[in-house]
Amino acid sequence: MVIYPWLEPLWARWVEMGERVPHALLLSGAAGLGKRDLAEAMAARQLCESPQADGQACGHCSPCQWRISGNHPDLRRLVPEIKEESGGGDEAGEADSESSSGESKAKPTQGAPQILISQIRAVQEALTLTAHHRNRRAVIVDPAEAMNPVTANALLKLLEEPPEGCVFLLVSSAPRRLLPTIRSRCQQWAVPRPDAEAVRRWQAAQNGANRVPDNLLAFCGGLPLAAHRLAEQGGGTLFERFTGDLCAERFDPLRLAAQWESWLKKDKTCAAAKFGLVTLVEWMQRWVSDLAAMRLGGRVRYFPAQSKRLAVLSSKLSKAAAAGITVQFTQFRRVAAHPLNLRLFLENMLITYENALKGSAP
Repeated sequence: MVIYPWLEPLWARWVEMGERVPHALLLSGAAGLGKRDLAEAMAARQLCESPQADGQACGHCSPCQWRISGNHPDLRRLVPEIKEESGGGDEAGEADSESSSGESKAKPTQGAPQILISQIRAVQEALTLTAHHRNRRAVIVDPAEAMNPVTANALLKLLEEPPEGCVFLLVSSAPRRLLPTIRSRCQQWAVPRPDAEAVRRWQAAQNGANRVPDNLLAFCGGLPLAAHRLAEQGGGTLFERFTGDLCAERFDPLRLAAQWESWLKKDKTCAAAKFGLVTLVEWMQRWVSDLAAMRLGGRVRYFPAQSKRLAVLSSKLSKAAAAGITVQFTQFRRVAAHPLNLRLFLENMLITYENALKGSAP
């Protein structure tokens, strides 16, 4: 398994714990950092008979072979069960931000796939049985915020009375959506964003086909895995279309709304990448965030290659409009999953954007 450069300190910390690992660990941080990969490596070490010198699972013992084949009876993964396609965003689009409006009560995002109570019950039943090998077990929950209150309370009971030798590894990009009681039962590790040197090392290790374009890396907030995933899904083409439309000299919100409606509904690249309205609005949030930042004396974060155009556009914003536009687009994001009419939604969003750009004021 690959331990990414920016995860090496956390991995070293886990290895140093040896047999003293916590019964429950919460890995939290922005999506696209490799938290799930780290959890998988931790679980693999927990189950391995003879870890290597660097702490990673050997890959050769019987438990490792069971795990690699996907048949390890003592490794459980709780992941959302997808009932239907949401048509929403991907990790690269949504996930490096989290609401700061206070505590929630284990409420997953509306319309998103959820971890079901039946999955928790299956794990509960399995943990009543004797472990198959060395009394070592691991349960990965990803994303932990995908639990509703009923599911979360069922998991809480397991965390309150954990079976001996079992490690629960919770992965979350939005830990404040978890029940406070679940967080309190876990040792919490914050997964930091990679610094420039860690990203450079990762980029240098990639071959030409896997290197992430700088524009996508910046767009994904410097999160290499999110950028890589976006590139694999055809995000480069989507990104060029998006920025091209917003950088055009002539901006017609009604015409662009019609074009974007067709784009979302008919474009094969959009379908392949599951690029829907939610993701499009999230991309608009990043665009207006850079626009407002430039007007208020900040720096461009997501669209550095479009800085010149953003400078021209930001000069048309009043400071009041710059302060308010991000709030307006937060509202658009909240209702993007269930618009009553796609065309009207796009028209309203783009007219709001145009109105903010009408006329410069102190």
